[in-house]
Amino acid sequence: MRLTVLGCAGSYPGPDSPCSSYLLQADGFSLLVDLGNGALTNLQRLHGLFDVDAVIVSHLHPDHWVDLCPYMVVRKYARRHDQPTLEPLPVYGPAGTQERLGATWGDPTASSGVFDHHVLTPGTVKIGPFEVTAALMNHPVETYGLRIEHDGHALAYSADTGPTDALVDLASGADTLLSEAAFLDEPGNTPDLHLSGRQAAEHATAAGVRRLLLTHLVAWNDTQRTYAEARASFDGALDVVRCGSIYDI
Repeated sequence: MRLTVLGCAGSYPGPDSPCSSYLLQADGFSLLVDLGNGALTNLQRLHGLFDVDAVIVSHLHPDHWVDLCPYMVVRKYARRHDQPTLEPLPVYGPAGTQERLGATWGDPTASSGVFDHHVLTPGTVKIGPFEVTAALMNHPVETYGLRIEHDGHALAYSADTGPTDALVDLASGADTLLSEAAFLDEPGNTPDLHLSGRQAAEHATAAGVRRLLLTHLVAWNDTQRTYAEARASFDGALDVVRCGSIYDI
């Protein structure tokens, strides 16, 4: 599997990156995981507007899904010269994804015929060549962490979460954990909302993953400090992702 980071900023687009969006590819299939504010720009720049085969939305906070709104316009009105009509694109998301998308346009059916909506629930589903397992995370809204497996390899994605054993279970033995690290390790952090670099590392260590990728870093935090906090609690390969980063899994 190949992972391309289209966006990795948390909460709002930072000066160097749009919000969360990740492209996972294998066997010629392109799975888009989240499409937050501004990420549509990098989908065009780093991949291609019409070269996506399915989308998963982890939860309905805007920094993880809101660019589905302009993407709907693209797929409804823009056309490839060699493909004047497009089949509805499978979109997997929490209950209410279709309605939330429609509400932005004042029409609950706005995405009908453009997206083929599937309600994401805990459990495992086959999407193209990937086996995708979704598990509820510790976040104020319905939020799914994901384990995506292909050909004996596994990528775990925390989405947004506070500390939870569910993430350890989901990531157990995975090659790579792509984990949010929005908080610095300091008192006063809102409980049950996000992880610090240290907490992300502790989850990765408990899960026995080989590599930890830190993402969803907010623009006002010190990235080097986040890395250092994680490094102290994780002995494996460690990286803070950047927009455009590519990882083979």
